[in-house]
Amino acid sequence: MSADQTYPTPQKSPSPVQSGTVSTARIVPLTCHGHSRPVTHLSFSQVVDDKYFLISACKDGNPMLRDGITGDWIGTFIGHKGAVWQARLSRNAHYAATASADFSAKVWDAFTGEALHTLQHNHIVRCVTFSPDDTRVATGGPEKKLRLYDLQRPDTLAQEIGAGAHNGTIRTVSWSDPNILVSGSEDKYIRWWDVRSKDPVTTYMVDEPLASCEFSTDGKILNVSAGKTVYFFDGVSRMLLKQVKTDYDCATVALHGPTRKFVTGGSQDTWVRIYDFHSGRELEVNKGHHGHIWSASFSPDGNLYATGSEDGTIKLWKYTTQPYGLWISA
Repeated sequence: MSADQTYPTPQKSPSPVQSGTVSTARIVPLTCHGHSRPVTHLSFSQVVDDKYFLISACKDGNPMLRDGITGDWIGTFIGHKGAVWQARLSRNAHYAATASADFSAKVWDAFTGEALHTLQHNHIVRCVTFSPDDTRVATGGPEKKLRLYDLQRPDTLAQEIGAGAHNGTIRTVSWSDPNILVSGSEDKYIRWWDVRSKDPVTTYMVDEPLASCEFSTDGKILNVSAGKTVYFFDGVSRMLLKQVKTDYDCATVALHGPTRKFVTGGSQDTWVRIYDFHSGRELEVNKGHHGHIWSASFSPDGNLYATGSEDGTIKLWKYTTQPYGLWISA
């Protein structure tokens, strides 16, 4: 079955940028300052009471929580003693999880900033993610071990999934289906794991060492970047929907399903690029960062996307033809 047949039909809405069109009016992005070193990862919460939140990981060791619409700083999570490589919010935005070079992952109360659990490791923790019901956390890193922690019983030993399977640093972990956990490793493999049996259910080898592996905000598509190539997998069937070879290194990729466009950033320049999903054609180049771009993510309502850069800033880019947030005019 072709990608056109398996991919969801775009929804007709006055809010998102319409499929097949290219924005001619350049909207100035919102710039979020506060970090003192490169921003390594960004993650949005789901919509909670008509708002949503954004968490950022940074090599300065101080992950930050922001209003996802305006970028306004809410608070900083203090406690790590090394660079923070990844940060995520639970679905309801009550909790945050962070992965750090200080050999620990932490789970935080997102309201108070209190560290609720410190999950000690024997090496750098490169990635972390919540289960869909927010009761468990998975971690990975240079130990090449995929660990699963039960937050309802934090004092019990972590379960290891797929012992000995990974032959490189685990760079990413993603969790959309309650029973299926996805790991992405520098050994070029994406692995889907059944968390009940701890056995692999699917594997896929990409052409270059994997850089990012994230689900779209609706959990329907797995977005993967490796070298100059991006891959899109169906979140349920795990089938490859699309593979696009670009002219640039892609350290990150984020897909907006309704408009069938995706955003990339990488280590070769400071530009954010927007592509058409079906043709793979580059549609826009957005400039504003002064360092390489390590992370990109769409907001849960699809009206903006965020990018995190080597320059220590986060930028919020408007992705709608209507007034939105602090962009009071279209």
